[in-house]
Amino acid sequence: MLAISPTDRVFVLTGAGVSAESGIPTFRGVNGLWRNYRIEEVASPHAWRHDPRLVWEFYSMRRRVASAAKPNPAHIALAKLEQRLGDCLFLCTQNVDDLHEQAGSVRVAHMHGELFKSRCDRCSRPPFHDTNTYDPPVDLPQCECGGRIRPHICWFGEVPFDLDRIHAALDACTLFVAVGTSGVVEPAASFVAQVSGGARTVYAGPESPANASSFTKCYLGKAGEVLPDLLGAKCAS
Repeated sequence: MLAISPTDRVFVLTGAGVSAESGIPTFRGVNGLWRNYRIEEVASPHAWRHDPRLVWEFYSMRRRVASAAKPNPAHIALAKLEQRLGDCLFLCTQNVDDLHEQAGSVRVAHMHGELFKSRCDRCSRPPFHDTNTYDPPVDLPQCECGGRIRPHICWFGEVPFDLDRIHAALDACTLFVAVGTSGVVEPAASFVAQVSGGARTVYAGPESPANASSFTKCYLGKAGEVLPDLLGAKCAS
C-alpha cells in the first residue's frame, strides 16, 4: 500500500486501460480502426469540416457503448481516495467517459473532453450535457447562432483542456500516480517528467507503459485489482 500523508499533494492520471476494464474499447488496441476508418480520420477538425455526419456517427456509437458501462474497482478506489484527501488530490483523466463521476469523484479534470457534452463550433456558448445523441442525428444539430453542435472532445490537432490547472497541480504534487496509460499520447506522456525531483512516481496498469523508466515503481496488473490495494481502498466483498 502506498504511504500517503496528510501533507502529500497527489496527482493521479488515468488512461484508457482503466475504462477498458469497464467494457469501453481502447481504439488504439484494435489497430485504431472503426468501420475501416482510422480514428484520426473521424476525430479531427479536418474530419469535422469534411464530413460532420460521419463524425457524429462515430461519437454516437461511442456514447452508446459508454452509456452501458459501469465503474470498476479502480474508479471506486480513486473516488474513496478523493473523499479522504479532498483538495489534496488532483484527478486528471485522458478518458472522455463519465465513469469517475459515476463512482463518486467530483473533482475530475477531463483533459480530452467529455463524451456526454456538446458545444457550438462557432460561438462561446458553454459546453452542455447532451445524452440524447445515441443514434446519428437525422439533421446535424445546430446552435441558435447558426453554428454546428459538435462533441465536446479534444480532437487530434487541438489543445487539451485545463492545461493551466494541470501544470499547476504537477508543480505542487509530491506523489504522481499514472493508471492504465500507454505513456505514448502527448502531452500526458510527459507529465511524469514534469514533477519535481523529490516527488514519488508510481505506475499501475496491465502493461508496462512506453515511459516506464520515468517511474520509481511500476505495479503491473489490472487496475481494478492493483489500485484498491495500492491506495488502501479495497471494496468490501
